[in-house]
Amino acid sequence: MTNKMELAFSAKSENESFARVTVGAFIAQLDPTMEELTEIKTIVSEAVTNSIIHGYENDSSGQVFISAAIRENEIELIIRDEGIGISDVDEARQPLYTSKPELERSGMGFTIMENFSQDMKIVSEPLIGTTVYVKKQLTTTKAVCR
Repeated sequence: MTNKMELAFSAKSENESFARVTVGAFIAQLDPTMEELTEIKTIVSEAVTNSIIHGYENDSSGQVFISAAIRENEIELIIRDEGIGISDVDEARQPLYTSKPELERSGMGFTIMENFSQDMKIVSEPLIGTTVYVKKQLTTTKAVCR
């Protein structure tokens, strides 16, 4: 069996911490290590921030959508927006690449998310939006959902 949650919220920077804490609370049932919890919260932070700053260009009328699923000790996250999309995902995945250098962005968001997950996929279409799919195995032996 799988345990799932879904979340939708306004694309406002103040909601980034709300998303991070909510997903962290959801996965707490697996009793993750502090490092695993921090990594998952960081993945959520980076993806949500990308949606707000790059996808919606700080236009808070958009929405960010998160779904999370727990299967045994694996977390699956989907973070999605309906923003402007990414014209070249391969270029955007390059370390230090940023489409907003004037905002002093580090360009490491996708690299960080990839390093903290076992599997990450980005699907984006210009003027349609971007979806980030992430899977992360936890070392915990506490399998809640079977």
